[in-house]
Amino acid sequence: MRSDLNFINGQFVGAEGPHIAVYNPATGDAIGQVSAASAAEAVRAVDAAKAAQRAWRKLPAAERGVILNRFADAIVARAPKIGAALAAESGKSVADATAEAQYAAEILRYHAQWARRIEGEVIPSDSANENLILMREPIGVAACLIPFNFPVYTLLRKVAPALITGNAVVVRPSNNTPCSAFEVARAAQEAELPAGIFNVLAMDHDTAAVLCTHTDVGMITLTGSVNAGRKVLDYCKENIAKPSLELGGKTPAIIEDDADLEAAATAIVRSKTTHCGQLCTAIERVYVHASVHDRFVALLREKMSAVRFGDRAEDETRMGPLVSASARTAIHAMVERAVAEGAKLETGGYVPEGNGHFYPPTLLTHCRQDMEIVQEEIFGPVLPVLSYETLDDALRMANDHQFGLSSVLFTERYRTTMRVANEIEAGELYVNRTPADPYQGYHAGWKRSGLGGDDGKHGMLEFTQTRLVVMPF
Repeated sequence: MRSDLNFINGQFVGAEGPHIAVYNPATGDAIGQVSAASAAEAVRAVDAAKAAQRAWRKLPAAERGVILNRFADAIVARAPKIGAALAAESGKSVADATAEAQYAAEILRYHAQWARRIEGEVIPSDSANENLILMREPIGVAACLIPFNFPVYTLLRKVAPALITGNAVVVRPSNNTPCSAFEVARAAQEAELPAGIFNVLAMDHDTAAVLCTHTDVGMITLTGSVNAGRKVLDYCKENIAKPSLELGGKTPAIIEDDADLEAAATAIVRSKTTHCGQLCTAIERVYVHASVHDRFVALLREKMSAVRFGDRAEDETRMGPLVSASARTAIHAMVERAVAEGAKLETGGYVPEGNGHFYPPTLLTHCRQDMEIVQEEIFGPVLPVLSYETLDDALRMANDHQFGLSSVLFTERYRTTMRVANEIEAGELYVNRTPADPYQGYHAGWKRSGLGGDDGKHGMLEFTQTRLVVMPF
């Protein structure tokens, strides 16, 4: 079994003290342990980040970009080891986990290119002999709270814009998937990042509170649940730290009567079964035009029934496990409640025997808009389907929920596309494809799906604050 230490101020520390056990969700076997940071170590990490950030912010952004590219090179070189750790702790295939590390390196390179584009503004003054200059400055120290589902990509998605804009970071990985984060820390060490600008600590909730309420943490960025977001907002209140939150999703897919049903069904099933449906933007409910409803349900049933699940270390074509036994219990209970309320189980809907936290692709029809399964985030391979008569009906139901992260439309009609683009209540709309979060875009949710956002220019600017300089002459 592997054993990982916390990464503080450029060094791996913390061999003594309690540890957090890490398990393979496909087998239930322990695969390693990581040191649980103490409150004192959390404070030490923030202190190191604050001290290092003073010099880091003064470094020309172009030089920071060179260091980020060097970091990317080190991640690519270490991608097999990062991938092996991620596969063991997440249930992903080694190929997918390694590809995630390589893709994460690209977001470092992307943000390195912003080095010469972190622009301020010159604003006209009301006085003839005065200039107004708006400058973009780093916030200081950012606490980055990382989820379990794409822990390497999401880590770099937050760290890259933070570093290029002159901030230092303290990363708290998920306790379900911390080992890959420490492999990334080894890449940072190999790339000779300045000590203190990048720190990684595993910790319990009490220590996380110490980290997030430290007076020198100026920003907290989280990808996680709505409840986790509420907790972060409580932390932010302590010192008026800036929040950036990507929270729950309930992605609707609208299937119009002119859609390519075969392509739509294939894409939706892939979205719902990739990483066992544990994606923030995975399709969570499907609205199908009544005239093609039965045909489309037949396609979904056929394709979902054909998906096999199991340990991807043995066969990478299988759908892997859920993150935990408790996640499976909660999802199955949602399915059972939906069936009790009148939903029809088309396929799946049972707890498999044997090891691992597996759950079969599950299709539900005869659902109603007011059902829990339609309103609440599932975060698993369960797909409720509803029928509609008009586009007005589809939009009303698609917008009737507490989330607004992403949305999907399948149609060939230009006017339909433009109407949905103007009326859907979500931060993203994907037309004739499923969500993929392009890192040059802007991934930001409406309603309870979050505050702020990730990716692109706007995601990079989340890690800055402004200073107005008024200069009479």
